[in-house]
Amino acid sequence: MNRDWVEKDFYEVLGVSSDASADEIKRAYRKLAQKYHPDANPDDPKAEERFKDISEAYATLSDPEQRKEYDEVRRLVESGGFGGFGGPGGFGGAGGFGGQRVRVEDLGDLLGGLGGLGDLFGFGGAGGRAGRSGPRRGADLTAELYLSFEDAVRGATTTVSVRGEAPCSRCRGSGAEPGTPVRACPTCGGSGTVAQNQGLFSFTQPCPQCHGSGRLIDKPCSQCRGTGTEVRTRNIKVKIPAGVKDGATIRLRGKGAPGRNGGPPGDLLVHVRVGRHPLFTRRGNDLLITVPVTFTEAALGTKVEVPTLDGKTVTLKIPAGTSSGKTFRVRGRGVHPAKGKPGDLLVKVEVVVPRKLSREEKKLLEQLATYETSDVRAHLKV
Repeated sequence: MNRDWVEKDFYEVLGVSSDASADEIKRAYRKLAQKYHPDANPDDPKAEERFKDISEAYATLSDPEQRKEYDEVRRLVESGGFGGFGGPGGFGGAGGFGGQRVRVEDLGDLLGGLGGLGDLFGFGGAGGRAGRSGPRRGADLTAELYLSFEDAVRGATTTVSVRGEAPCSRCRGSGAEPGTPVRACPTCGGSGTVAQNQGLFSFTQPCPQCHGSGRLIDKPCSQCRGTGTEVRTRNIKVKIPAGVKDGATIRLRGKGAPGRNGGPPGDLLVHVRVGRHPLFTRRGNDLLITVPVTFTEAALGTKVEVPTLDGKTVTLKIPAGTSSGKTFRVRGRGVHPAKGKPGDLLVKVEVVVPRKLSREEKKLLEQLATYETSDVRAHLKV
């Protein structure tokens, strides 16, 4: 959980209702991400910031567990009640402290100083203001990866290009000019906070010397101006597990935007798109293929060579009298996922009726018709 859960309405960011389905959320994200992607809006900081908000909202709402937790936090925020402090309005009544509206910053200070409640709601155990100035986790980033049908089934290792915030390539994220030191702040000892005693209570606040970062940089990096980050394109290696499905999301821990003030980086969410195959389709872990046979092969029976995805063939026996649409199962020749039971190859027989007949073929079929005794449409007679 983080502070943004309290301050931001992710549903409003994506333009969907709070009861939107997972598919509706995904469609809204794709539309907005395409519109505000940095590649489509070069040198537009507002579009870049909007893209980050969209990515953060989707990262939370696309995860069922995170969405459940986020909804609960938002419910508490909107109702004004945080666990029964005072009346239905939270702290001392509907208006907060003695009828006065409580700012989120003030709430963060209070929760941060009450035995870890600030951590529960994402304000940081050292107080709200200290939490904002101290270490902060980087934002999650998103990328789309297009795979061939074969690579999705077999698994692959590839790279994905991600444009966004990244550690500065000159200072490697330290914020200091290469060769110059980054010192721990002597005032706060590197913690980023200092204690302030007020009667019976002890409160913490951002260190006035390092502004909550816990570090002092004597000579800021000339490229990132001391921020430790820059916007650039990174090529990140992605290992795709065998059997990944179209629409799956792969989370790469620590490959998102860098953290602030020594905080951990965010994650990279890779959304997988799988291409079509000219012969095979997929249903779960089963592969489906349609094999045409002639009328005589279906009537008399035959053996056919059926291709498999690994380039080999299997021999399938077609019994005499097989009707069009009959499906045969070849065990174990489907998708072999990284986890789970392997699928099968499902072979659907399609009896092909020729559109044109030679004179000899027509004559033979007419002779065959004189020998047919069964009435295939008997069940239609009333």
